[in-house]
Amino acid sequence: MRTTYHPFSILWHWLIAAVLVLAFVLVLSVDDTPGFSPAKLQLMNWHKWAGISVLVLTFLRIITRLIYPAPALAGDVQMPAWQKLAHRCTLFAMLALCLAIPLVGWAMSSAKGFPVVWFGVIALPDLVAKDKALGHNLAELHEVLAWSLAALVGLHTAAALKHRLINKDSVLQRMLPWGK
Repeated sequence: MRTTYHPFSILWHWLIAAVLVLAFVLVLSVDDTPGFSPAKLQLMNWHKWAGISVLVLTFLRIITRLIYPAPALAGDVQMPAWQKLAHRCTLFAMLALCLAIPLVGWAMSSAKGFPVVWFGVIALPDLVAKDKALGHNLAELHEVLAWSLAALVGLHTAAALKHRLINKDSVLQRMLPWGK
């Protein structure tokens, strides 16, 4: 019986985590001054590339999870039912946000009249017509959803570390590339 996640699940998990960190760093690197500069536009393009990458990787993660379900918890894990439910709800919410945030960002770019060209090569179609007010509203929604995801990722990370450092069980091992 498998005690770790499928290697593809592990790969998608850690790639999504890395690209999410990159997306946050990129967008936080853009200063709030109005107007455009080549550097600001480049950072925003890289942020968009990261966002679309998260969208694609999340679809791959979901498909992999459907094909290869999560492994059962090992015998050393004593987790109350409410923690198992919290884990499932948090995972579902993080995956939903990893789909919603890039889609809202893509729609925001469309509404603001800025194309999304993934890696500068693949031009994605506009999701909505150009609409300044809609672009502003989508920008606010994009930010709220992103900070919500950051909070859930923090909770998820804290729970994994709690299992590793306090409970000293194998929960975290299931998602580590070198887990047994």
